Amino acid sequence: MLSLISSLPADSNDRLVVGWVERIAICPGDVILSAKIDTGAVTCSLNSQDSMPFVRNGRNWVRLKISDYQGKEKTVDAPIVGNRRIKRHFGRFQERPVIRLGVCLGTIFKEVDVNLVDRSGLEYPMLIGRNFMEGDFLVNPSSKYTIAPTCSPQAADEQSEQ
Repeated sequence: MLSLISSLPADSNDRLVVGWVERIAICPGDVILSAKIDTGAVTCSLNSQDSMPFVRNGRNWVRLKISDYQGKEKTVDAPIVGNRRIKRHFGRFQERPVIRLGVCLGTIFKEVDVNLVDRSGLEYPMLIGRNFMEGDFLVNPSSKYTIAPTCSPQAADEQSEQ
């Protein structure tokens, strides 16, 4: 393993190594759930089988029920920031609503666009794509659940100001 690390580019030493499945925290709601770390996906996706769109102050919003890794359900309201056309694994495209969420993986917090889709038939309720990982993470495909989300609200505020 040491020889592998020494053969990586110098800037990769500053990156957090994570497994292919990790627990993450999302804000608002402070929900901790399991997420598949997918270097093949461009964007993040969140399970949203029971979402309810509504209008607040003239803007389109969505109300989501999100179950954490222990099965406890929380309700989260978020503004819809757009729609994204996503290519499915079988080749067809699907139009999905997009919201902006705070995501904490390990010690790193970022606000990122997340598309909403019914992932009920999949093992993990969230998929973390390259739009979140870029520049900060290396993925070890032989590991999972290697690090807990430990972002503090103050650290999240500081990182979002940068």
